[in-house]
Amino acid sequence: MNDMPFNKENGKYTPLADRARGDAADSGAVPLLTQYIRMVVRWRWLIIGAIGVALLLGVVLTLLATPRYTATTQIEIAREGARIVEVNEVQPETRAGEQEFYQTQYGLLRSQSLAERVVRQLRLAENREFFAMFGKTSKFEELSGGGRPSAAARELLVRAAGEILLDNVSINPMRQSRLVDISFTSPDPGFSARVANAWAAGFIRSNLERRYEATSYARQFLEQRLGELRARLEASERQLVGYASREAIINIPVGGGVGEGRPVERSLTAESLAALNTELASATAERIRAQSRLRGSGNGASAEALTNNAIANMRSRRAEAAAEYSRLMTQFEPEYPPARALAAQIQQLDASISREENRVRASIQNAYQDNVTRERSLSRDVEGLKQTFLDQRRRSIQYNIFQRDVDTNRQLYDGLLQRYKEIGIAGGVGTNNVSIVDQATPPEKPSRPRPLINLLLALFAGAAAGIGLAFVREQIDETVADPGDFERRIGVPLLGVVPNSETEDLLAELKDPKSILIESYLSVQTNLAFSTDHGTPKSLMVTSTRPAEGKSITAFAIAYTIARNGSRTLLIDGDMRSPSVHAEVGIENNRGLSNYLSGTSDLGGLVRQVEGEPFFVLPAGPQPPNAAELLRSNRFDALIAELLTKFDHVIIDSPPVMGLADAPIIASRTEAAVFVLEARGVKARIARLALNRLRQGRAQLLGAILTKFEAKKSNFGYGYDYGYGYGYGQTDEGKKA
Repeated sequence: MNDMPFNKENGKYTPLADRARGDAADSGAVPLLTQYIRMVVRWRWLIIGAIGVALLLGVVLTLLATPRYTATTQIEIAREGARIVEVNEVQPETRAGEQEFYQTQYGLLRSQSLAERVVRQLRLAENREFFAMFGKTSKFEELSGGGRPSAAARELLVRAAGEILLDNVSINPMRQSRLVDISFTSPDPGFSARVANAWAAGFIRSNLERRYEATSYARQFLEQRLGELRARLEASERQLVGYASREAIINIPVGGGVGEGRPVERSLTAESLAALNTELASATAERIRAQSRLRGSGNGASAEALTNNAIANMRSRRAEAAAEYSRLMTQFEPEYPPARALAAQIQQLDASISREENRVRASIQNAYQDNVTRERSLSRDVEGLKQTFLDQRRRSIQYNIFQRDVDTNRQLYDGLLQRYKEIGIAGGVGTNNVSIVDQATPPEKPSRPRPLINLLLALFAGAAAGIGLAFVREQIDETVADPGDFERRIGVPLLGVVPNSETEDLLAELKDPKSILIESYLSVQTNLAFSTDHGTPKSLMVTSTRPAEGKSITAFAIAYTIARNGSRTLLIDGDMRSPSVHAEVGIENNRGLSNYLSGTSDLGGLVRQVEGEPFFVLPAGPQPPNAAELLRSNRFDALIAELLTKFDHVIIDSPPVMGLADAPIIASRTEAAVFVLEARGVKARIARLALNRLRQGRAQLLGAILTKFEAKKSNFGYGYDYGYGYGYGQTDEGKKA
């Protein structure tokens, strides 16, 4: 007998554990979502019950709840107030992308100080009805002491009333806008409207007060700083003027320009030097021009002579006289009187022209000498002023230091003075960036309770609770009900699933070729036919964890389905402690297996054929006092060997595994074993313990059969896999089609 099942794919024997792991890997893991859906379907009545309880509770709470009214005031919060005057405020302005500004405003709207402001405005601290409206009468009595509260108790009442308002107010900013809804909920619609409006008005006033307080503090600070800077500026100016007087430094404004906040100044020496230097440059230019004219006059007629009108007239007259004289010489002698007169006239004109040219040359010489003298004088003056200017510059270093101190103090003083004026104007205008868009009005309908919303919430809560309970039940439920999860939880292959059958005539149902029972056992028999290299095992034991799991019915059905194929099959009732096979086939149990094992009877006459059926039965016989000892005897081995010579297959209905030694003993003497497990009957860990006991007894486990399976009560997803075969050929009433 082989200890391992034969694998027809590779022609080798494969260990049972490896085979189970391989089958599980081939079948694929069940998706997580599918597992959750199956869990919901399996525990649907629990979930439905939880939903029903939640809905009932929601209806009761809705009917018993006190109506609440919500009034809403809508305000607009701008990033900055309206610019009535073009001056900056003390608080920093926000940029377009800064969300911190609005988050700060929302936080201020939910502040305790604003709530207490509303309490004082509406006089709620000593209003008993206000506390009673929100179920805080005991709090009011505790703080007030039952009489007129003291100042300290009044402050505690204000704080308690503010906390009540904060618990019932909601600040809801509208997305992508500057609008904010301030809502207050209370049992009184009019009171809700008053609180919402007072909340908005209080926020606006507190905003203005914060701005004014910031401006007032800034003014006080600037006034103090202005006084200090004024004194510093005056001291620095006196120091500057005193030093300028001692060092004779005189500066005058230049061209009305302004630099570093004051008029541009230059020293008197610098101004004089600049003027003299300009005059020197002009004198030098005049001297050069005079020198040029003088040089031009030494080589003949100068330009001044050529341009002189008197000389030009005389030269014209001489030219005319010379022309006339030349004409007369062509006709007369030089002694001719008119000719002599013209010659004398020409000599006089030449003398006059020479005298006039000498006079012009003398004037040019005089002008040149004057220019040279003036240039030299200016040059001496400029050199003297240069020395004076350099000396003054050395003395002006300290003067400039004092001047920078004066300029710095003046700039600081002017800047703070301007800021002080702006703050004064801004504080006097009193702009605000918060405005009320819609005032709250008393609501006509209550905002709570909302029956539809409450029922939906109860529905979701019930569903969540039901699913949670189902998940908890699923986690603590160790029984096996999911064929898809069978191999993972039990550790052996699943040979088949047998549905739950409540029929009393098992044999009649097995004879029905369209019954759900025969369909399932035919599937089991088919799997057994492929379990070894020679088909269905020759000797096969059927056992279970505990009684009443369908073990005996399974053994009977396997024997019946094998015999239907023409094989000589024997069913042995190996459960000598609690026999049941004889009752199923309708025979007596006065003689059977116990008689043979105890040696009181031979095999002949013990094996009986079921009337009208193709298989044989060996009943358990009378109950022996030591069933395990009988099974350990050699006669049991001899019995199996002898029966295999007469029958093709021997099926043994074994006792349960847990608590008895019979099943491991029988398993060690048969070719293979089949384990029967009731769906939702035995915990998985108990079944694994039973299987481990069989393995310790060297049982060759082929797999397990899940019995009493109810597809409708089990996991979701088996309606087609199992329900199709089980229901095939039947009407809705369960009858044959």
